[in-house]
Amino acid sequence: MMALMVHLKTVAHLRGKGDRIAKVTFRGLSFYSHVAENCEAVAHFNETFRWPIASRLDGNEMLEIQVYNYSKVFSNRLVGTFCMVLQKVAEEGHLELTDTLIDDNNTSIKTSVTIEIRYQPMDGTVGVWSDGEFLDVPDDRDGMFAFETDSLLSGQSHMSGTSPGRSLQGSIPTFRKAGKGVFSAMKLGKIKSSKDDHKKGDEPAVLDMEDLDKKAMRLAGVLDPDTISLASVTAVTTNVSNKRSKPDIKMEPSSGRPVDYQISITVIEARQLLGLNMDPVVCVEIGDDKKYTSMKESTNCPYYNEYFVFDFHVPPDVMFDKIIKLSVIHSKNLLRSGTLVGTFKMDVGTVYSQPEHQFYHKWAILSDPDDITAGCKGYIKCDIAVVGKGDNIKTPHKANETDEDDIEGNLLLPEGIPAERQWARFYVKIYRAEGLPKMNTSIMANVKKAFIGENRDLVDPYVQVQFAGQKGKTSVQKSSYEPIWNEQVVFTELFPPLCKRLKVQIRDSDKVNDVAIGTHFIDLRKISNDGDKGFLPTLGPAWVNMYGSTRQYTLMDEHQDLNEGLGEGVSFRARLLLSIAVEILDTTSPEIISSTEVQVESVSNISESATGKIEEFFLFGSFLEATMIDRKIGDKQITFEITIGNYGNQIDGVSKPSSAKKKKKDGENEEEESELIQNSSEDEADEDGDLVSVSSTPLMKPVITDRNYFHLPYFEKKPCVYIKSWWQDQRRRLYNSNMMDKIADKLEEGLNDVQEIIKTEKAFPERRLRGVLEELSIGCSRFVTLANKDVNQAGRTKLDRERLKSCMREMDSMGQQAKQIRTQVKKNTVRDKLKLVQNFLQRLRFLADEPQHSIPEVFVWMMSNNKRIAYARIPSKDILYSIVDEETGKDCGKVKAVFLKLPGKKGFGPAGWTVQAKLELYLWLGLNKQRKDFLNGLPNGFEEIKAAKMGPGLQSIPPVSLVYNMKQVFQLRAHMYQARSLFAADSSGLSDPFARVFFSTHSQVTEVLSETLCPTWDQLLVFDDVELFGEASELRDDPPIIVVEIYDQDTVGKAEFIGRTFAKPTIKMCDEHYGPPRFPPQLEYYQVYRGNCTAGELLAAFELLQIGQGGRADLPPIEGQTDSEHGPILPVPLGIRPVLSRYRIEVLFWGLRDLKRINLAQVDRPRVDIECAGRGVQSALIQNYKKNPNFSTLVKWFEVDLPENELLHPPLNIRVVDCRAFGRYILVGSHAVSSLRRFIYSAPDKTSNNWATAAKLMNGYMVLANGGSQPRSSPSLSSRTLSRPAGDVIVNMDSEPGVRKMDTVVKLDATSDAVVKVDMTEEESDKEKKKKKKKKKGGVEEEEETDESVLDWWSKYFASIETLKETLRAQEAAQAEAEEREDLEIAAEAADIKPDDLLLKGSKIREKTKEKKSSKDKKKGQAVDGSEKRPVKAKVDELMVYNKELESEYGNFEDWLHTFNLYRGKAGDDDEHALDDDRIVGRFKGSLCMYKLPLSEEITREAGYDPNMGMFQSIPHNDPINVLVRVYVVRATDLHPADINGKADPYIVIKLGKSEVKDKENYISKQLNPVFGKSFDIEATFPMESMLTVSVYDWDLVGTDDLIGETKIDLENRFYSKYRATCGISSNYSVHGYNVWRDPMKPSQILTRLCKDGKIDGPHYGPGGKVKVANRIFMGPTEIEDENGLKKQTEEHLALTVLNHWEEIPRVGCKLVPEHVETRPLLNVDKPGIEQGRIEMWVDMFPMDMPAPGPAIDISPRKPKRYELRVIIWNTDEVILEDDDYFTGEKSSDIFVRGWLKGQQEDKQDTDVHYHSLTGEGNFNWRFVFPFDYLMAEEKIVISKKESMFSWDETEYKIPPRLTLQVWDADHFSADDFLGAIELDLNRFPRGAKTAKQCSIDMIRNEQELPTISIFKQKRVKGWWPFVARDENDEMELTGKVEAELHLVTAEEAEKSPVGLGRNEPDPLEKPNRPDTSLMWFLGPLKSIRYFIWHNYRWLILKALGLILLLLMLGLFLYSIPGYLVKKMLGA
Repeated sequence: MMALMVHLKTVAHLRGKGDRIAKVTFRGLSFYSHVAENCEAVAHFNETFRWPIASRLDGNEMLEIQVYNYSKVFSNRLVGTFCMVLQKVAEEGHLELTDTLIDDNNTSIKTSVTIEIRYQPMDGTVGVWSDGEFLDVPDDRDGMFAFETDSLLSGQSHMSGTSPGRSLQGSIPTFRKAGKGVFSAMKLGKIKSSKDDHKKGDEPAVLDMEDLDKKAMRLAGVLDPDTISLASVTAVTTNVSNKRSKPDIKMEPSSGRPVDYQISITVIEARQLLGLNMDPVVCVEIGDDKKYTSMKESTNCPYYNEYFVFDFHVPPDVMFDKIIKLSVIHSKNLLRSGTLVGTFKMDVGTVYSQPEHQFYHKWAILSDPDDITAGCKGYIKCDIAVVGKGDNIKTPHKANETDEDDIEGNLLLPEGIPAERQWARFYVKIYRAEGLPKMNTSIMANVKKAFIGENRDLVDPYVQVQFAGQKGKTSVQKSSYEPIWNEQVVFTELFPPLCKRLKVQIRDSDKVNDVAIGTHFIDLRKISNDGDKGFLPTLGPAWVNMYGSTRQYTLMDEHQDLNEGLGEGVSFRARLLLSIAVEILDTTSPEIISSTEVQVESVSNISESATGKIEEFFLFGSFLEATMIDRKIGDKQITFEITIGNYGNQIDGVSKPSSAKKKKKDGENEEEESELIQNSSEDEADEDGDLVSVSSTPLMKPVITDRNYFHLPYFEKKPCVYIKSWWQDQRRRLYNSNMMDKIADKLEEGLNDVQEIIKTEKAFPERRLRGVLEELSIGCSRFVTLANKDVNQAGRTKLDRERLKSCMREMDSMGQQAKQIRTQVKKNTVRDKLKLVQNFLQRLRFLADEPQHSIPEVFVWMMSNNKRIAYARIPSKDILYSIVDEETGKDCGKVKAVFLKLPGKKGFGPAGWTVQAKLELYLWLGLNKQRKDFLNGLPNGFEEIKAAKMGPGLQSIPPVSLVYNMKQVFQLRAHMYQARSLFAADSSGLSDPFARVFFSTHSQVTEVLSETLCPTWDQLLVFDDVELFGEASELRDDPPIIVVEIYDQDTVGKAEFIGRTFAKPTIKMCDEHYGPPRFPPQLEYYQVYRGNCTAGELLAAFELLQIGQGGRADLPPIEGQTDSEHGPILPVPLGIRPVLSRYRIEVLFWGLRDLKRINLAQVDRPRVDIECAGRGVQSALIQNYKKNPNFSTLVKWFEVDLPENELLHPPLNIRVVDCRAFGRYILVGSHAVSSLRRFIYSAPDKTSNNWATAAKLMNGYMVLANGGSQPRSSPSLSSRTLSRPAGDVIVNMDSEPGVRKMDTVVKLDATSDAVVKVDMTEEESDKEKKKKKKKKKGGVEEEEETDESVLDWWSKYFASIETLKETLRAQEAAQAEAEEREDLEIAAEAADIKPDDLLLKGSKIREKTKEKKSSKDKKKGQAVDGSEKRPVKAKVDELMVYNKELESEYGNFEDWLHTFNLYRGKAGDDDEHALDDDRIVGRFKGSLCMYKLPLSEEITREAGYDPNMGMFQSIPHNDPINVLVRVYVVRATDLHPADINGKADPYIVIKLGKSEVKDKENYISKQLNPVFGKSFDIEATFPMESMLTVSVYDWDLVGTDDLIGETKIDLENRFYSKYRATCGISSNYSVHGYNVWRDPMKPSQILTRLCKDGKIDGPHYGPGGKVKVANRIFMGPTEIEDENGLKKQTEEHLALTVLNHWEEIPRVGCKLVPEHVETRPLLNVDKPGIEQGRIEMWVDMFPMDMPAPGPAIDISPRKPKRYELRVIIWNTDEVILEDDDYFTGEKSSDIFVRGWLKGQQEDKQDTDVHYHSLTGEGNFNWRFVFPFDYLMAEEKIVISKKESMFSWDETEYKIPPRLTLQVWDADHFSADDFLGAIELDLNRFPRGAKTAKQCSIDMIRNEQELPTISIFKQKRVKGWWPFVARDENDEMELTGKVEAELHLVTAEEAEKSPVGLGRNEPDPLEKPNRPDTSLMWFLGPLKSIRYFIWHNYRWLILKALGLILLLLMLGLFLYSIPGYLVKKMLGA
């Protein structure tokens, strides 16, 4: 490890006598020495400082040593500075020197410093030395280096000085964590250090940091650099001193509350299912819900495309642990459950953690849970999406649709998980448990005792483990509080598993029902590491602690959920010793158990010391203050109890382990134990006797603070508690975790700062970010150093070792990356780098979470009447002590403000927001033997009071209370200026807010301001005589926090809580001057929280002034009277309130919309009141809202004094009141514009010719040129603009066609006619080219020129969708390339490469990746680049397909007309106020414009300036206008199913004002992706009818139709928008055909109108196809062709060219809405925030006073075209032989071929049988004929059929066109045998082989690589194809070959030339020439004999015949010989 070490020996020749302190700084990191006390001329420091450094020491880096005179009260005074360049050290590695210091004026002074410096580089190139040389240095801190990160001064020395943040010139700022190294405003004499690049010029070294401590207060804007500090963020977070920790603001527990989730799963298809000829069904199971797809017959690659939706309402934890299980079941029917083919499991959390919370078109691998030796059982292609409330799912128009058949590349697995997962065993060993609670009532126990006479433990525990949807249980240990199981539960699951968490639960076995005692979740990601140096999941043996409900047993436990692991446990329940191990199985070994059932086996016991040596821990706590006690419990006596585990629990802990038990625990070290007891008895009272733990404070009765809260009168006497407890010593785990947490806290704080700087637009965010990264890299290297000394301790588990290694690796690499990123932080990259660094933060937090517990958490309970009321839970690691500063917990030995909350469900909602009590609590936890320092962190000035009965002289006994004899008196001034965006607490939608300020035991309130969400109290609250205990200097650094609560005053009942915030006051001691830079304090914004949500912001300042001897007279005076009793309200004094200027605010009143009824009465005469900072204006009264909801007077204005600082501007309130009869006014609703910033007017810059700088309003929404809301999709225009500085700018449409490279370019040049036909010469050459291209190129067939007449609107639509996908693809590629470039840069910086090499290298690498890509893509037979082979796209005009709403592309069309929602009613308390929509009671349309007075005259002098309209010139009038609205609905996608069968029958309903169009009769049956293709015309009158609602309903035969979802479109904003959203402008102008111009105004008329309205010069049409507008010249074609093919001259193309590039026109230019289709989400009120599907549509609007538009375009869905596929099966060959012959035993097969088109299995056709084929050859000459309906554009066959007998009507299915051919063996007496099959996708299938020989199985295996053809292009194909089947080992084997001819004809052609089926007429095929053997034996017995017997056995038969003859002759011979003989003998 590289390090720089500085040994500071002495400082000599000092003047005077006093305390000295030195500060040594290197690379921005400073160390302080200890204080050398009372030294005269020489100060001996003798201290060593060490900087671990990760990059080499540079010769010009500096070391700086500053020496100060130290003072406890005043600021330290600088004696002098010593600076040295480390060049010599870098060369030699060792240096000793004595040198003089220089003072402020850079003059040398006498004082000298003696130091020794050593530098050890990594490679040891400098001198070599060992660390040991330094270790003899005497050091006052436990032999540790004084290295401090959090606090710069250690606990022993105390600091003071001017405020730690804002330093005076010349004194040293004591910077806190605010980023040393960046804000180090130290002075090196007058030399600026390199680190000090923070300042520009020579401004004074004053840094605006405030020591307020507000955690994560992300303020919406803080003031501008000169006037406001960074309070907000560094505020409470900056831990100014060592004595206090940060409070946590958010109160409510977030987990455990149920939320809505919707999981949608589309099962598209399955492939390669294992098994022959099966009937598969897919079952989708989530938790306990099951849904099934329909059954597909006899196929192992079924196509389903079925959509399932599951709705849940459960807490997130429960949701994410649910398992999604997909299984394929074979031949399931009503009677039998079917056999399982395979399953796939994944938990919901895995899906949710994917990008966009979804997997899209991915293949799930099926495996068989009963046979783990088998491999993959098939694949299911599916989409899975999990939507929580407020998530919006983007359906990816995924670019790689074509690659989806590449199964391996699209597996349903998260990133980084290998495709081949292996089986593994998960062993969860359960050893024993301790400290279980009673789970039975004592009464029952007593009854038992009376009967049986034995006293037993009241609990029967067992452990249940759940993982991946399976459960395992151990045995039950009867009645035992300390059960011992020694069992293991074994799960068999694929590894890595797709289930994240393992659930371990101790349960109590009971006859009636078992209940959980405690639950623990183990996250597998935390106990394993998948990196290349990673490790398998492992844990323990370690104790895990379980928390849950309180321990006393009740029959109905109200907090039972907590024991199930939902919500935050409120009490310790038990701890369990377990371990986890994983073993990867070798599935090939024979003795393996192949089932995945859970097994439970016993294991051997483990030794006591395996989990670590037992140590005695000591926990000390002191209650310094208990305030804000809820008034409900304020009347009884109260005590506080602290517990750790069961120690300290007096009410319901279970019998504590006695000494004997302790000994038993310690096992072998018996001697040690007794020694312990002896030692302690000398030291303290006897172990068993007197040092009893004191775990609760004495009872005390609270006293009243105010009407809501009480406090305990502790005053100077602070009660203490202490507890001894025994735990295994596993502190190391917690230490490492603490170090990482601290680095993470610091990082988070720094990032908040950076965000704050960016948000408030302060200078140099990049410098702060660099500082943050510097800190991070130092922190990381420091971690590595410290963690390195983590030696082998007893009880370290495998996980400890592995985790340590991986944490060190991670931290090291993070430090390196931080360094690299630091060098790349530039002004323009700050935001990107900020994102990167935020990933570091998450990584750190993840690493810091320690999975193996050791010491249980500490609980603080407030008890009243022996009942537990409220609690706080404090992690033990936060208060754990270590001698190394970084390892100490962040709250150890510090005073922390702790807020107690109600337990369990009681703490949800309003009850959870109110504080039950606020404690100022000091806690210290550490080993008993280290406890000497346990009081060090307390505020000084106390005496210890010991327990009375302790004898004298026992010094080490902890105190039972502390008495403070020092107290300081202060006056607190709270300047409460205003609040904004408060929570609406009343039904009117407003609140009556007042603020209550608590400080210590005091509280005061501001006045109540009625009916506002943005109160300006402008009030100073003075708290007199506030007594604080402790030393003055400490309090100065470290005041207690102020709590501000804001309430809503109600006339009856108590005030309602709105929110709470914390602040720290700025402090002035009595000896300090009240003046700049710290006083008067600045106003700051504080974020107000209500539970976990924000509820507004408070603008205030707080100062705490010490009252000295002179009393209050010495304090700065308060203006106004100070009659302290009931004097008038004091205003905020002048120095603090903001400086005001005069502004004018103009308001445009347009109209009101959609006002709801108020108190059942309709609003009739509304008026709008605008108010800002006490001034305001009222609109004209609308006389009759129903008739005309617009205002008659459009513009009004008012003047008001506002702060100069924009960030302090008060909100502007808009209220609508209804004027009823008799002068009554009723509030309808209100809206607060919290930031006026976007409405500030900035004058256009006259000099700039560029439109980019000229902006009307400085308005984020107004389309400023910065492209604020220009659609990104517009192709880059700059490339085409050949700009000339002044004069004209030619926009040449010719030089570089602005068409994406994918398309063929349509050239718009002067000679062509701009329909799609390009002029003749070109066209011919094009045809030539095309002809040439017809040659097959890599098998990609080129499409012919598309015939104009065939094109329709859908061609245009599909072409556009292709383009959309391509742009998305291009964006993805560009993004990838950018990332790659960035990686290269980082790599290059690491390797020190010069940028130019980098470019070379980069391009090389890029080439490589390109090569890779192209090779990959070529495999798939598709092109990479447009230039390579790619079918030339037919030239179709395109439109813009937006995959979102049109508004989001164009800033809601609020370019000049804004919509403000009016709210009324109480705000919902749902987490994110998600239900605010319910509170909207209407909308106000208008706009605002504010500017400082006086305004420059130029504007008012412009021609045509209308003074009445102010800044809103050229705005149309708002009289009613009649409009024809034409709504085109293209299609809907992913609708939420509405019927039980998981489908819906959707139809469209359109509402606009009173008119409603229902298209009910044209519903589409059983479709979730219906294509509507309809247009609807509605006439409307704006403004009355301007909200268009398009809904999709579900048609039902009976009952009412249900709403699936709807979308609302505000037509009025579109109509008036300057983007011209009335009718989209198409890319080309044509007068006929599919691309006909839709607008009644021609392009030239539109252009003339736009020029006139925008007051620009033009258009001037010139010769040669040019047109000039303003100073831009555009070119384009000038001819057009009508229907009859005649050409005419026209200017329309030119005009259209200008319109399409209107955004390039200076000043008025903006992107005009193109011809488009927008995609809108459908929402349903019942399921707020969750998309119910999407609808693709667009709207055209035509004013009725203009010429009428033409008829609507026909977009009716394309009718599928009827085709007939004729398949002739000629022959088969090499078919495998299945049968054995009866007579001869020969192998043969009776072959026939079966075929069908996918989806039409019932229409399958068979050939006749070729009997008794002996060679596998079959001859058929048989024709199949398959008629089908086909959609060319979608490449799908359309089938309409009834789903079942009971279906009302037919359902339409769309299925890919796939032809299946199978070869079978016919059996007459048994089922036919399946031999093999092939499936051909008619769009892309391999070309058949010419001969049977060339036909091989590779045609299927390597389908991806082979060239494919499409029958729709080829029309006729003949060839040989292989049949395949899978053998037992799941390998594909060739089972035959078929020669077939495919012939595709259209229905018309089929009618003209019909053919017969089989070999029938017409056009019969000749009979096949089969060998005579081919027949059935029982049909022609003679023939069979002749063929089968004679054929084979003729020689045998002849021989046999010969033999028989011979035998006959012999027989005859023998028969007749005796006769002959006799004859001969007798008759001779």
